[in-house]
Amino acid sequence: MCGIHGVLHLDGSPVPIDAMRLMGRVTVHRGPDDEGVHIDGSCAIGMRRLSIIDVAGGHQPLRSSDGSLWLVCNGEIYNYQELRAELERRGHAFLTHSDCEVILALYREMGDAFVDRLNGMFGFALWDAQRRRLLVGRDRLGIKPMYLLEDGKRFAFASEAKALLALPGVAPALNEDALPGYLHLGYVVAPHSLFKGIRKLPPATLLTVEHGRVQERRYWRISGAIDTQRSVEDWVDAVRSRLEQSVRMQMVSDVPIGAFLSGGIDSSAVVGMMAKHSNRPVKTYSIGFGGSDADDYYNELPYASVIARRFGTDHHEIVVKPDVVGLLPKLIWHLDEPIADTAFITTYLVSKFAREHVTVILSGVGGDEIFGGYRRYLGDHLYRRFSALPAWLQQLAMRTGRSLPADRHSPLLNIARYAKAFLAAADLPPEERYSAFMQVHAPHEVDNMLTSGRTCNDFITAAFDNADSSDPLNRMLVVDAETQLPDDLLMLTDRMTMATSLECRVPLLDHELVELAASIPVDVRIRGGKLKYLMKQALADLLPPEILERKKRGFGTPMGAWLKRELAPMLRNVLSPASLLARGLVRPHIVQKLMADHQANRIDGTDRLIALLNLEIWCRVYLDGRATDDVAAELHETARLAA
Repeated sequence: MCGIHGVLHLDGSPVPIDAMRLMGRVTVHRGPDDEGVHIDGSCAIGMRRLSIIDVAGGHQPLRSSDGSLWLVCNGEIYNYQELRAELERRGHAFLTHSDCEVILALYREMGDAFVDRLNGMFGFALWDAQRRRLLVGRDRLGIKPMYLLEDGKRFAFASEAKALLALPGVAPALNEDALPGYLHLGYVVAPHSLFKGIRKLPPATLLTVEHGRVQERRYWRISGAIDTQRSVEDWVDAVRSRLEQSVRMQMVSDVPIGAFLSGGIDSSAVVGMMAKHSNRPVKTYSIGFGGSDADDYYNELPYASVIARRFGTDHHEIVVKPDVVGLLPKLIWHLDEPIADTAFITTYLVSKFAREHVTVILSGVGGDEIFGGYRRYLGDHLYRRFSALPAWLQQLAMRTGRSLPADRHSPLLNIARYAKAFLAAADLPPEERYSAFMQVHAPHEVDNMLTSGRTCNDFITAAFDNADSSDPLNRMLVVDAETQLPDDLLMLTDRMTMATSLECRVPLLDHELVELAASIPVDVRIRGGKLKYLMKQALADLLPPEILERKKRGFGTPMGAWLKRELAPMLRNVLSPASLLARGLVRPHIVQKLMADHQANRIDGTDRLIALLNLEIWCRVYLDGRATDDVAAELHETARLAA
């Protein structure tokens, strides 16, 4: 695990070492153990290393035995031992025991097709000195990031956008074309970024720069083929076997390893599989909130304790009341781009806690997407039941739904929130209904809010167009894999763990497990309105019923409640009419109404307000060039004065 970066001058001029050092210095948190640079005239590649495999000998950049190929790679290749043995039988010699070195031998053997043999998470850059060719790639699901800059004179890449901002002549500026999409979904979909002139390499993509030409190709997509021949019992055996194999492969490490444990099905399954393949108690880490009813509603520590006792883990818990005001500027700097998902706060806090003991952590991220764990996947099931009602009753329910209160921090109001969302979208076509469930601000709200006149790009519809399947759940899986999964959940997971120099692995997103899950018929993955039906069957003898049958709870914070109470003064100040007018991006009166409606429980405006709050803080940190401590101090002072 590390941060990688590099520059290729298209005019052939040499890359100065100072530029590479600046890029590495800004991402030192990604790799505090080591640094390395290789410069070959017009091309330079570099890294900051967090040592995981071959701690002593795995220094990067890695080179081929003849010195013609050079590589920097961020991530882990989980099947490297199998590949290495195969390549050694074919006569390839290795200089280190690093997992990433197999990439060099595979490239020599297979050319660009080598990427098809890799099982892992990775962002890499390979310099072929003989061909004067740079190859940049990203793993299939987008677990590891890659930002790109092209300005006509140079091509540059980095694991984090802020490393590109360190280059001479690059000044941070807002990409106003990406702003509507950010407000619509609460994150920026690749290949766009919120920085003008900087873009993201999409998942499962290879990019080459040769003879001044930049070319990209997609090397993998989730298949739309559904396997209707297997019985439920066969599916149970196949899923259980591949899940166990994925966890076992991802436990390989030369440094201490542990697991996040929320007490949900996904993290509990990972811990259970780890315990089966470990000769010592698995180290597990959980976070909880305590104090108010809203804090208690998000506290999952009792469920985590059930799993910790069941598998005899070396369990560690932390109960927090975080200084959100002080944290936000720092964490948004680490994120590179703002998001509306408050899980980034929780992930950072539990990562910082775990890093006191381990260097590698396994997470259950991805299980809900591939096995059908979100309520949005029940849209068609619920609509069929709803449409069976008399027309007059449907109309009455839809009118009533508009006036329902909404708040996600109490059981009753949370049910009302889901009912309100469903009824608002009940008469839409299935794909539009799904889009309505996923949006933060509706497109018309974004259009009314922005002062620029720019309108929303419909990334969800575009992703559905790329979904080559007739199976409705498979199509939603493809959309998730193209949008929210890489650009929200995996982005925040990477940045927040790396902010604490912690490597996070996600075994439920093993690409072979994803391919297997994508071929499962919808009525096997979700049956009779029961989310994750197949996964629960596969884990029935591993996890206790109180875990398998518990209600879904997000890995976030009670932020919506905090915005009505202790964070309200800060929110009012940051999103005040004067502040918004000075920034000039959104219309103040619309934001003021949004805050009032959230405060009165007329809507649950948590995500909408967080999207706006984080955008303004991002502007202060990146566009205004202010230190995160300075912004935090200002937020604290304004909150104190307004209280």
